[in-house]
Amino acid sequence: MRLLRNLAAAGAVMLATAGVGAAQTLKFAYDADPVSLDPHEQLSGGTLQLSHMVFDPLVRWNQDLGFDARIAKSWERVNETTMRFNLREGVQFHSGNEMTAEDVVWTIERLKSSPDFKGIFNGWVSAEAIDAHTVEVKTDGPSPLMLHTATYVFPMDKKFYEEGGAEIAKHGDSFASQNVSGTGPFTIAEREQGVRVVFERNETYWDEDSPGDVQTAILTPIKEAPTRVAALLAGDVDFIAPVPPTDLDRVRENENTKLVTMTGTRVITLQMNQERHEALANTKVRRAMAYAINNEGIVEKIMKGFGTVAAQQSPEGYVGHNPNLEPRYDLEKAKQLMAEAGYPDGFEATMMCPNNRYVNDFKICEASAAMLAKIGIEIDLTTMPKAQYWPKFDERAADIMMIGWHSDTEDSANFNEFLTMTPNPETGRGQYNSGNYSNERVDELTLASLTETDQDKRAEMLQEVERILYEEAAFIPFHWQDLAYGARKGVMIEDVVNVMNFPYLGDLVIKQ
Repeated sequence: MRLLRNLAAAGAVMLATAGVGAAQTLKFAYDADPVSLDPHEQLSGGTLQLSHMVFDPLVRWNQDLGFDARIAKSWERVNETTMRFNLREGVQFHSGNEMTAEDVVWTIERLKSSPDFKGIFNGWVSAEAIDAHTVEVKTDGPSPLMLHTATYVFPMDKKFYEEGGAEIAKHGDSFASQNVSGTGPFTIAEREQGVRVVFERNETYWDEDSPGDVQTAILTPIKEAPTRVAALLAGDVDFIAPVPPTDLDRVRENENTKLVTMTGTRVITLQMNQERHEALANTKVRRAMAYAINNEGIVEKIMKGFGTVAAQQSPEGYVGHNPNLEPRYDLEKAKQLMAEAGYPDGFEATMMCPNNRYVNDFKICEASAAMLAKIGIEIDLTTMPKAQYWPKFDERAADIMMIGWHSDTEDSANFNEFLTMTPNPETGRGQYNSGNYSNERVDELTLASLTETDQDKRAEMLQEVERILYEEAAFIPFHWQDLAYGARKGVMIEDVVNVMNFPYLGDLVIKQ
């Protein structure tokens, strides 16, 4: 198989690296590596970071939150329910196969069958290849988010995957989990799960205008934040993410490194499973828990101020942000609500959290458990690496589980679609609603917002959703996680990072 050819080439790549200038080799460390090579297996930041290295989307977000042409060189709206994408010609997959409209249509259909992604693509009723380089997408009504959604279409090599096996195996061992043929700036030369991934520059990459000069990129996952920072400061790696709040000054003040920060839009939350635990089905209990957790204190003490305290899902600037909602820490109020709910002495509950997915994730959960103990809720806390955590999350294996979410479409409705709508395996909506929260009005307003093109009306709908979720304590919000990257000076990471946290490393320039 072609993957074996790439693996065989890995040794040659590593030997060649010795003769390549430092400006052509990037050594970088994330807190974890992708769990799979299949871009449709898991809707996660790690998957999307990988996708932007080995695939290319139809269109891509830029740093101004506009859209740049990628595989689609242009697009036009035919009518209110039809968008036509004009594809680049002469684009090759890593396998050598030419990319055509047929591959794009096949990819869209595969996305619509993915348990994780189909919720995003519910409104795309059809995709048709008009000719070899033109695709028309039809939606089930007017869609204000057509281009937003198109950023998640990374054309896959239909022939390559159908020959090897196109099955999407959640946490499985499928062909697509271990083999890749995309159109992106890098191929994968070597991969050892949890140890390292070696990326080699795609010699037939279509984007001749890309400024990127990285020929080999070596990802080493380093879960422990202090170890990751130490590797950067020692010069063992050129770029790391994330930088923990406790080490921002160390990276910023070191003469050989630089710190790049930006306000993030990923909300960190706890979900309370109303079907697993009888007490959590009680609105007053959930409200008591929200009042008991001092999220302002968590941002101040644990995050060292590197986060924005949240009272809802939608950050300021999003259409659904409700300015009337405020953080609500009040321990006495929490105790009062517990008594009113019939649990004056509290109860026991289990909690699971990752320990290498979000900044200080396990510390936040430890602090939350201690705070909940003050109102009589005794927490049995388990933390684990994200590779083990996500299967447990999918199983709804604990009463309380942590989830962070960055809107896939940079729009408020996406939070609702995945985190708070009634879980529906057929549509994919509620896919990450481990609390099994369900409210018909929330579902109704969210669906209506997906076809409402009047922005004022959309804002009213989505702000009402946030109000309902707040009043019913559908989840416990902590904060919107800020982003921090550390790099060796001369590594121009500031040019390729963005609020989506998908560094476009194919365009990275190393000046020294």
